[in-house]
Amino acid sequence: MRYTTVGDRRVSALCLGAMKFGSETDDATASALLDRFVEAGGTFVDTADNYQFWVEGFEGHESETFLGRWRRERGITDEVFVATKLGAMPTVPGTGLETAEGLSAEVVAAAAERSRERLGVDRLDALYAHIEDRSVPLEETLGAFAALVEEGSVGEVGLSNHRTWRLERARAVAEAHSWPRPRLLQYRYSYLQPRMDVPLTATAHVHVTPELLDFVRAEAAEGREYTVVAYTSLLWGAYTRADKELERAYDHPGTAARLAVLDEVAAETGATRNQVVLAWLMDSDPAVVPLVGVSTTAQLDEAIEATDLTLTKDQWQRLADAN
Repeated sequence: MRYTTVGDRRVSALCLGAMKFGSETDDATASALLDRFVEAGGTFVDTADNYQFWVEGFEGHESETFLGRWRRERGITDEVFVATKLGAMPTVPGTGLETAEGLSAEVVAAAAERSRERLGVDRLDALYAHIEDRSVPLEETLGAFAALVEEGSVGEVGLSNHRTWRLERARAVAEAHSWPRPRLLQYRYSYLQPRMDVPLTATAHVHVTPELLDFVRAEAAEGREYTVVAYTSLLWGAYTRADKELERAYDHPGTAARLAVLDEVAAETGATRNQVVLAWLMDSDPAVVPLVGVSTTAQLDEAIEATDLTLTKDQWQRLADAN
């Protein structure tokens, strides 16, 4: 297992997504997957307070609730770093993000408390703002997060699905008030790149851009480190499964060119397409932590084995230059 850091914490360089745990993935399977991940040295788990409200029969707290139960049953304490998110839970049953509760100071305080109760912790390892809320000043949101850190109920602050210019504004606001800077960034990202002029099917998803990566590199040069976490890193299985079609945003010549080089490197390394994609992300500059969602032990083992794959500079560059 590879490792990286989130702020001052050492965590696995592979993050296990728990989105479906407690809902679409039954408890026995979810427990087995978490147990296997931890056994292999995995220490970074991702969830949110709204997973999965959009699935019929569920309300949106199931993932956190399941993880809290698993932690108690296994006696897990701070050896597993659990990051959760708030702000995107609908306030009206049966609706979507159009009624999301947002990022007011009141919501941040109340949602964080609910997450702590579900997870069974006094202190959340990391807490993201799940989506942007431009109806609330950044000063209010970041001030609310800072208060949680100050009282010891949150460790690291993160931003998910925020435009790059909002990251810079958040950095400036935090610096001006001597508040904790959001150091954990979560975005959609994989090896195949979508057209930016074609909307992604999941409209709330914000994709990593060259500008965002440049921002992170520039900040690192100034001594301000960020950890980038990539969700949908394997495009729901589309790299290897014929029944998983790529969405329209990936319908451009660069996709075929990248897949051709991906197959070349997979053949050279003896790895699967998925493993090369995960290694490419982990070997990037800045390094990216792939967030993987799995439903079987075989899928999880494939991802874990990818942490032992290190691409040569030539292989990484050939992959990066394909278009």
